[in-house]
Amino acid sequence: MTSVLDLAPVVPVVVIEDAADAVPLARALVAGGLPAIEVTLRTPAALDAIRAIAAEVPDAAVGAGTVISPEGADAAVSAGARFLVSPGWTERLLDAMKASGVPFLPGVSTTSEVVALLERGVSEMKFFPAEPSGGTAYLKSLAGPLPQARFCPTGGISLASAPSYLALPNVGCVGGTWMLPPAAIAAGDWARVQSLAAEASALRDRV
Repeated sequence: MTSVLDLAPVVPVVVIEDAADAVPLARALVAGGLPAIEVTLRTPAALDAIRAIAAEVPDAAVGAGTVISPEGADAAVSAGARFLVSPGWTERLLDAMKASGVPFLPGVSTTSEVVALLERGVSEMKFFPAEPSGGTAYLKSLAGPLPQARFCPTGGISLASAPSYLALPNVGCVGGTWMLPPAAIAAGDWARVQSLAAEASALRDRV
C-alpha cells in the first residue's frame, strides 16, 4: 500500500462548493504535477466531487480530508477515495480508518498523541494545525525522541515556508491551499491553478 507521504511533495487541500468544478480542478492540479488531491468533507458537494474525480481523472490519487467519523470514512472510500486524512483521531475513528483498506493519516498536534499512535502501530500522521502548533521547530524537536514518526504538516503553510518543512527528516510532504486561490476557482481559471500547482511541485527539487 503506497504511503500518502510519498505521493507528492505537496498535497492540495481542496474545499469544493460545486461538484462541477471537481474534474477541471483535479485535471489542472495533475497537469501541474500534484496528483495527490485531498478533498475535504466540509461541503455537501464533497462526496460527489470525490466520485467524479475518481471516475474521470485516472491520474489523480483523490483522497478525503476532514474525516471525523467512521461513517465519513466509509462514505469516502465508497465514493472512490484512495486515502483518508483526519484533523485528529479517536480510538473509534482510528479503528475505522485502519479497516478502510486505504492509506490514512490521523491528525496530531501533541507529543502524547504521536506516542499513542505509535503504540497502535501507526507511524505516519498529519500534523495539524502546523503553524499554530509550533511549526518546523516543534517537528524538529520530535525527530530526536520519536524518529520513527513521519508527518504531513498542514495548516498555515505557504509556498515560502513549505521548503523548510520538506527539509526536515520526519516530513514526507506538506498540505496546503495556496495553489487554490478562490478567485481563480470561481472564475474557472484552471490555467492559473495549473501554474501554481507546477510551482508547488517544483519544491521537490529545492530540498
